Amino acid sequence: METYGKILLIAMPAFLALVLFEKWYAWRKGNDNVKTADMISSLLSGITNVTKDVLGLSIAIYGYGWMVENLAIYQVKATWLTYLIAFIALDFSGYIVHRIQHTYNFFWNGHLVHHSSEEFNLACALRQSISGVVKIFAIFLLPAALLGVPEKVIAVVAPLHLFAQFWYHTIHINKMGLLEKIIVTPSHHRVHHAINPEYLDKNYSQIFIFWDKWFGTFQEELPDQPPVYGITRPVQTWNPVKINFQHLWLLLKDAWYTKSWKDKWRIWLMPTGWRPADVADKYPVYKIEDVYQFNKYETHIFPLMKLWLWIQLMVLLLFLSYLFGNIAAIGIPGIFIYGLFIFLYVYAFAELMDNHLNAWVWELFKLLCGSLIIFYTGDWFGLNAVAAYLTYIIVAYLLLSAVVHYYFCLQSKKAGIPINY
Repeated sequence: METYGKILLIAMPAFLALVLFEKWYAWRKGNDNVKTADMISSLLSGITNVTKDVLGLSIAIYGYGWMVENLAIYQVKATWLTYLIAFIALDFSGYIVHRIQHTYNFFWNGHLVHHSSEEFNLACALRQSISGVVKIFAIFLLPAALLGVPEKVIAVVAPLHLFAQFWYHTIHINKMGLLEKIIVTPSHHRVHHAINPEYLDKNYSQIFIFWDKWFGTFQEELPDQPPVYGITRPVQTWNPVKINFQHLWLLLKDAWYTKSWKDKWRIWLMPTGWRPADVADKYPVYKIEDVYQFNKYETHIFPLMKLWLWIQLMVLLLFLSYLFGNIAAIGIPGIFIYGLFIFLYVYAFAELMDNHLNAWVWELFKLLCGSLIIFYTGDWFGLNAVAAYLTYIIVAYLLLSAVVHYYFCLQSKKAGIPINY
């Protein structure tokens, strides 16, 4: 956890800088597809995901280390060739898991957040799941485990493999010639994120595109079919916590309401989007039928609120950086209490962007959580050792934030802006 936190302290500013650079570049080119609310929602999703991972809130079924220790029939040394083999094995595992996520109802819940943005940009690459607590990818690394590829090799290669999937989430790079035949390019991945009928469930590969070509899931980006992004059952919210559990909630309701006991059990592993016939008729769910004729989700954010959103984001990143840089010092259970505060922060933040009437209530929960931490410990997770006055600054910020949220909720209501409930 501590090592991963240190890596993220370097990676987060780099990713944020690239996201902001793309926004500037898109604005300069007159094609700004990096909308403020959408971008911040993507960043909030990334924040919840890395917080969950740093806190170790994931369960791997048959961890890779266990497989190497118990199943290896050969042992290899950690040479450059070993790292290459591990990278290819990880990429194949990623292809299989990615395809499973798109194929079955239950596993789609842990992936749809990545597709939930109706734009395609570097920020949406950061939309990662918090609901996928159970990880199955290690099972598909069995070939590497049988060859005895050391666990430390996978530990090094896995973050590199993940970070290497960031760059191709953009509309600003056209087709790349010979590379189109070897690696996943922005063109390939635009197809994957599109909801056009001819593009759905194509191009699952993560680094090497030949997996799709070998297994029949490849689709080239067509010049006369511009990709339209999102999911066919749009999420209609900026809140990453809600997005992460929308599909699961629908599955639970469908399993409860259907009169067929067979459907109650099989719904989980039926094809993605499948619903029992009796429930689908009685409780219809909006689905985009014409990808060229639908309204993208938007909420009204007036200029002063937009400025406040940026301030909130910067403060949140400061809180997060302190957690990641001091995991060992904070210890258990402190890191989990801190994690709860981060999630409350994100939830209240996103509710304000959604123009929710109860956004200020969630901000009060955030204020209460932070205040209780400081009241019972007289500190903010060891911050007094740096400078005692910083704790007072946090108290002042929490109070100010609650007041500002309440103010914006009132202003939205007075201005006649549609309020969500």
